Amino acid sequence: MNKILLFCGMILGALQMSAQFQVRDSSLFDPHVSISWGFQVPGGDMADRFGNNGSVGIGFHVKTKKNWYYGVQGTYIYGNRVNEPGLMSNLYTSAGEILDNQGQVATIFIQQRGYCVTLDGGKLFDVLSPNPNSGILVYGGVGFMQHKIRIEHQEHEIRFLEDDYLKGYDRLTNGLCLYQFAGYSLMSNNRLVNFFVGVESYQGFTQGRRDLNFDTGLTDNAKRMDVLLGIRGGWVLHLYRRAPDEYYFD
Repeated sequence: MNKILLFCGMILGALQMSAQFQVRDSSLFDPHVSISWGFQVPGGDMADRFGNNGSVGIGFHVKTKKNWYYGVQGTYIYGNRVNEPGLMSNLYTSAGEILDNQGQVATIFIQQRGYCVTLDGGKLFDVLSPNPNSGILVYGGVGFMQHKIRIEHQEHEIRFLEDDYLKGYDRLTNGLCLYQFAGYSLMSNNRLVNFFVGVESYQGFTQGRRDLNFDTGLTDNAKRMDVLLGIRGGWVLHLYRRAPDEYYFD
């Protein structure tokens, strides 16, 4: 039994050394999945409506042997700071309260929600890196941005804030967006630490999509320039090829 365990250990060690050799000395064709978190500050028209927000992202990208970088990613945006003059003004009583269907004072939470999806392209520069698969990562993208106001009243039933009525208050906005990222990406030699971190920017050429806001009585179709500036970092699962018809997960 000891000999078998020793033999297995030697095989695993040899496999790891082979993988380390390739990561350290070769530029790999590297498909990979990333999971990330970002913190963003709004600018442009978005700053008039929302405060700072967080975002969670998932992406699939490919780094070629010549360190070109391309793929797709999506981020889910969430925040708790909303500034929208006139929001639900037609539902408030003279005492400044909103009542549910039973005439009780309702507790309502107002939040920001949205998402961005982009197709990306750029390059990894082998600078300040332990191997040819790490370094300064710069890329940009084009895609779709959407955001709206989320109105929650889970403990109360409010007829005028449900189903299609809710659309008259959510300020749904969407449109084309551009994306830029610059940062550092690390694929470690020992396969244990794989991450990226950097700064990012979105520019959304968006437009309000609701025919009528029920509270203000106005059509919400204004064109907007929505900007997000922030930082993003994430963990990377590499799926690089080491031999024909074999893939290894980091």
